[in-house]
Amino acid sequence: QGLLVESGGGLVQAGGSLRLSCVDSGRSFSSVPMGWFRQSPGNERQFVAAINWNDGKTFYVDSVKGRFTISRDNAKNTVYLQMNSLKPEDTAVYYCTADPKGPSTYYDDYAEWLYWGQGTQVTVSS
Repeated sequence: QGLLVESGGGLVQAGGSLRLSCVDSGRSFSSVPMGWFRQSPGNERQFVAAINWNDGKTFYVDSVKGRFTISRDNAKNTVYLQMNSLKPEDTAVYYCTADPKGPSTYYDDYAEWLYWGQGTQVTVSS
C-alpha cells in the first residue's frame, strides 16, 4: 500500500525559497500522476500543482505559475515542489497527493485524488 511522506517545510522570509519533497515509500505511485495541494486555516484544500508520470506534463494554479516548479524522480520515488519568491499568502500546510480518479481536467479538485500524505507546514513571514 502506498505511503506518501512529505518533508522540507519550514519558516522563510518573503522572497525566499523552499523545496518540498514527497517520498512514495510504498513504491506504489511511479505510474500515476502526483500533485501538491495546500490548506490554510479556515480555507478549503487548494490545488497547487500536478505532474503526469508518462509525459511529464505539469499543471499549476495561476497564483504560483512562474514561482513554483513541480518535478518527479521516478527512480527515487520522489516528487518535488520547488517554491521561489515566496509570499505570505503561500503560508499553509502543503499536502502531497497521488492517483487522481479522472483526467487532468479534474486535477484541481481535491476529491479526485485518492492518496494523501500527512502534510508539511510552510510559513512565510513578511
